[in-house]
Amino acid sequence: MTILSYVLAFLVAIGVLVAVHEYGHFWMARRLGIRVLRFSIGFGKPLWSRRGADGTEYAVSAIPLGGYVKLLDEREGPIEPSQLSEAYNRKPVWARILVLLAGPFANFLFAVLAYWVLFVAGVPALKPVLGDVTADSPAAQAGLRAGDEIVAVGQRVTGTREAAVLAVLDELMNGGSIELQLRDAGGNMRSAALRVEGNRRALTEPGALLPGLGFDFWYPLVPAVVGKIVPGSPAERAGLREGDAIVAVDGQPVGDFAGLVAQVQPKPGARLALTIERQGATLSIPIDVESQREGERLVGRIGVQPAPPGALPEEMRTRERHGPFGALLRATDKTWDMSVLTVRMLWNVATGDVSVKNLSGPINIAEYAGFSARQGILAFLSFLAIVSVSLFVLNLLPIPILDGGQIVYQLAELAKGSPLSERTQAVGQQIGILLLLVLMSFAFYNDLSRLFS
Repeated sequence: MTILSYVLAFLVAIGVLVAVHEYGHFWMARRLGIRVLRFSIGFGKPLWSRRGADGTEYAVSAIPLGGYVKLLDEREGPIEPSQLSEAYNRKPVWARILVLLAGPFANFLFAVLAYWVLFVAGVPALKPVLGDVTADSPAAQAGLRAGDEIVAVGQRVTGTREAAVLAVLDELMNGGSIELQLRDAGGNMRSAALRVEGNRRALTEPGALLPGLGFDFWYPLVPAVVGKIVPGSPAERAGLREGDAIVAVDGQPVGDFAGLVAQVQPKPGARLALTIERQGATLSIPIDVESQREGERLVGRIGVQPAPPGALPEEMRTRERHGPFGALLRATDKTWDMSVLTVRMLWNVATGDVSVKNLSGPINIAEYAGFSARQGILAFLSFLAIVSVSLFVLNLLPIPILDGGQIVYQLAELAKGSPLSERTQAVGQQIGILLLLVLMSFAFYNDLSRLFS
């Protein structure tokens, strides 16, 4: 997929979710008799606009990273005496709070709707059956074995790998141990406890959760056959082709693609001899291993991706599907669980218990948007639901520039009996902007680290 495609998927995602958010503000304002002057998707100079019969200007603006609803407000300039009853600042505090809450909750409802569609359509998934268990790891010490299926984590039933991982991550936030209910290959049930005391920060590093716990999910052996070559990579320069079967590295046999990775990763910057089979002929090809940073260490890469495996066995596949009403209950429950997990993750990032590397910025979001769009409409809808939940939570944070901060202002006015001074609000806005800049800086730094690692 081209960079342009990723950018387009990102813009579509942001456009949809911003429109949903701002429509929440717009809808509630109109219901409460507040005049809406402008409904804009994007910031800056309008690229397109029209005025509706309701007097609102609807616009699409040049900077597509957000949007806003402009309400009639005396604080932003004089207004006609006949319009005073429609001014936002003239409405009671409870009405203003409802307008502020409506945007984030529109994102919450969108996530519910997206998950409802997914659960009605049926979400294909893989069962949480364990593959390799690392010796002397928390998983091995707890007695986990290859072939075990994770039936429940804590009090939460897990029917899919995604559900199992999210439940493990949620339990990790509690510290102590992670209680598992397991079913072995013979159908026998047992309990196990993963001890993770003091390891939360390390385990929440991106990509560290399952390796840190010492297990992975079952997946069929992927043959060491070149499926795709990364442009400009060592593999391309060495003359590897799609369909080449790599059978040995420096004379050491390669069993599968994981075996190839295991031989290449520890040798950044080395020159290796690959033994390959190509159309019945055996060839030896020298290749210079590229060094790439992965976290705190350098690893070797040659720039090949495996050929896709064959069809997975039926016993490893599952599909979560519900009727319309059951899907609504399940969608609401999932949206709430994701919201709570997001809040807990943010809190633990703030307290230093969870790695700040989990913060993602626009580059990473665009990457995921493009990847999910390539997987199909249901995958893209799932991505939109996740980001919509994030927007719901983030906009309720008590940071002055966000909806949550503005709600704090309204509550302070309610307690004080009069609005906060303009100076106090201005200082709060400056603090809010500073906090957001710090947050965005961390997220952007993480994006660049992932991009160039």
